[in-house]
Amino acid sequence: MECKMIVEIFGKEQCPFCDKAKGLAEREGHEYTYMQLGLDFEFPDFMEKFPTARTFPQIIVNGKSIGGFTEYEGIVKFGKQGQ
Repeated sequence: MECKMIVEIFGKEQCPFCDKAKGLAEREGHEYTYMQLGLDFEFPDFMEKFPTARTFPQIIVNGKSIGGFTEYEGIVKFGKQGQ
């Protein structure tokens, strides 16, 4: 049985990996929300939510912070949702 993925992507303008994450979510049919730095959140909010993050995007899958695009791609490819 396939589990539904609910994805939150925190990105910024001119970010190739942010665009890749959105594209992957769309191709896979995942329910996703994209939030952009400067429009939907500010950098201090980002650092509070992701204190160890140093790159964009940062992604939450089913309520759990999983890292960036590479981690999201791995979850999709190998079917592990960190649950």
